[in-house]
Amino acid sequence: MTTTNGRGQAGDHFSAEQARYQTVQESAEFQELRNRYRSWVIPVTIASLAWYFLYVLLAAYAHGFMATQVFGNINIGLILGLLQFVSTFAVTAAYVKFAGSTLDPIADKIRSDFEAGR
Repeated sequence: MTTTNGRGQAGDHFSAEQARYQTVQESAEFQELRNRYRSWVIPVTIASLAWYFLYVLLAAYAHGFMATQVFGNINIGLILGLLQFVSTFAVTAAYVKFAGSTLDPIADKIRSDFEAGR
């Protein structure tokens, strides 16, 4: 029995495409790509959130510490706040480098194999 995919087209083509995508997802290369991605993203996300919440907690409960003058009108709170931006850009740059050297070659191979019908 042939079904339609909501656009009046036969669903057989959709099923074949869906099977191809499922085959890719089950491949060892795709699993390696997911594992490498997760092994980088999860620890960095945890560290970034911990750093952010530490800053928020210090700002909320350690007023004296955060107000400590370092030089002139610059205090620890301001420095830590600016370091939040610096760390965000550093994580972004590190991810771009990681993705370019580790993830992209695997993803490119998966894509080229998929597009070639392998």
